[in-house]
This record gives sequence, C-alpha cells and structure tokens, in this order.
Amino acid sequence: MEKIDNLDKKILEIISCNARIPFKDVAAECGVSRAAIHQRVQRLIDMGVIVGSGYHVNPVSLGYATCTYVGITLERGSMYKHVVSELEKIPEIVECHYTTGPYTMLIKLFARDNAHLMELLNNRLQEIPGVTATETLISLRQSIKKEVPIGAQAVEHIPSRLDEA
Repeated sequence: MEKIDNLDKKILEIISCNARIPFKDVAAECGVSRAAIHQRVQRLIDMGVIVGSGYHVNPVSLGYATCTYVGITLERGSMYKHVVSELEKIPEIVECHYTTGPYTMLIKLFARDNAHLMELLNNRLQEIPGVTATETLISLRQSIKKEVPIGAQAVEHIPSRLDEA
C-alpha cells in the first residue's frame, strides 16, 4: 500500500491540466528541484497512478462527426469476452465497459455520419453472435471532460499493482 502525499497531488493537478508542461515549470510551481519532479512522476507511473501518455486527437478533424454510445444486451453475460474480442476488430469503437443495469455492455464509438453509424449497427454490432439487442444514444455535445479530483478530497490510498493481483 503506497500513499500519495500533497506534493504528488500538486504534481498531478499540474500535469493533468497540461501533460506537455516542462518539468522545470512544474518544479518551479511546486518549489522543488526538477530531479525531484522527475523522480515523483516516475514513481507515480510505477504505482499505476499515471497511466498512458500522449496526445488526444479530435475525431471531428478526421471526419468522425457522430459520437455515439451503444448499450448492448447479450444473450448470456458469459459471452462477454468473446463479444469484446469481436468489438476490438471494429476500429470506430473507442471504449467498451461491462456494466450493471439494463445493458450488459456499453460502448462508445465514432461514426462519420448517420449512414456510417447505421452500417456499424446493422452490419457489424448486431451481427456479432450473442448480441441480442442494442440501444443507440447519439451525443449532441460533450459538455464536460476532466480527470477525477486530485486535491484534498482525493483518497489517500492508491492501490499498487500488487493489489490488483
């Protein structure tokens, strides 16, 4: 069980707003050395607190104008792994969640337009063995996108990768 302290939280607040900020600027804002920031960030990566890195691509700039959430009902929940392996073959699907509630799964996908969306639904998703129903929700606008809170209200205990085993 490793804990994050207030310096870790401050670093996370800064880099979650701008992942490209130079460590020297983070160090100046935190009042510590650049080496200390580098060590802390590496530790946070090793702990699994920071996952992934890179740039976010705007789907609209690539011609994907329709963001859609699709609730999927499966014949049996035990078919989940097989269905996920089929969904991974569809490049327009960017997220997949195993859920409680009215759907077995919830996916997020991007389509070029409504015709493309209809093709994905009718000829790809609904053709997967085990899929019994889909319900489509088109996002008209994303109003909020942010990281989870990092400040004082954040949980003190961060599970290590060993906790996941």
